[in-house]
Amino acid sequence: MGKGGLVSKASQPTGVQKTLSRTSSSRSALGVKDANKKSSEVKRVGSGVLPSKKRKDGSTSSNPASIKEETPAEDEQPSRKRLHLESKVKDDVVEHDLEPQASVKKPFEDGVQDLDQEDMDDPLMVAEYVVEIFEYLKKLEIATLPNADYMDHQEDLEWKMRGILVDWLIEVHTRFHLLPETLFLAVNIIDRFLSAKVVQLDRLQLVGVTAMFIASKYEEVLSPHVANFRHVADDGFTEAEILSAERYVLTALNYDLSYPNPMNFLRRISKADNYDIQTRTLGKYLMEISLLDHRFMNYLPSHIAAASMFLARMILERGEWVC
Repeated sequence: MGKGGLVSKASQPTGVQKTLSRTSSSRSALGVKDANKKSSEVKRVGSGVLPSKKRKDGSTSSNPASIKEETPAEDEQPSRKRLHLESKVKDDVVEHDLEPQASVKKPFEDGVQDLDQEDMDDPLMVAEYVVEIFEYLKKLEIATLPNADYMDHQEDLEWKMRGILVDWLIEVHTRFHLLPETLFLAVNIIDRFLSAKVVQLDRLQLVGVTAMFIASKYEEVLSPHVANFRHVADDGFTEAEILSAERYVLTALNYDLSYPNPMNFLRRISKADNYDIQTRTLGKYLMEISLLDHRFMNYLPSHIAAASMFLARMILERGEWVC
């Protein structure tokens, strides 16, 4: 990437928007009444609308009215046939017939503690959606995984140069007192950009400074000014070059910065560890060390967080995991 290669390009940001809505509507389920009544009664429970589904005999049921019209009076049906009809109707509504109080979380196995039970009354913890949130993060970490072999198409770069760049960025990160998420996102931006573009050696530091500048604006409440990043780079690049490189990098990444860094998963694991400060601090240190070694790019952030916590517990001799 020569100096002339950093050109301004406009692109619309892309992202994943998840809309959750709860619509209070009614669903019908066919109930069985006493034998002395001539027709079945329609009972409405739960939420949603009973969809039209094809029965095994080839007929379809579009709404409760059609079911009621097609089903003869129960007095006129043999008991064995009534049970068969009732079973078919229940099969149509069983997957939608959920109690309003039912939890969205899957049932836990015996002996496994529900980590979010104590947070149900705290709206800031969004305990009702925590499982869906982490399922979404598990999909994002696969989508934002860089190419672990991108150095094969980099003519002027080697893996040790990436290690030197990341080590310098850690010093910059410490000097500006930035959040851990900023560091992990900056390294991910560098690796994803180098996976897509060929960079010359004299512009590698510009890529690192630009990545940290973008990550700080994304994660920090108050990010450092571009002049500060120019200064830490020993005035090797002008502010105009950094801003131009910012636009170029964002365009190459399609403005997609939704990277679920290992800190998200480490906090989740630390909750199961009763927020032991020593284990968590050592786990964070081990995760930051993994940034220097390119071989960790083969592993997902959730895997790195789990391995860091496991190794931290072994080092501190915390014993077996107790839920």
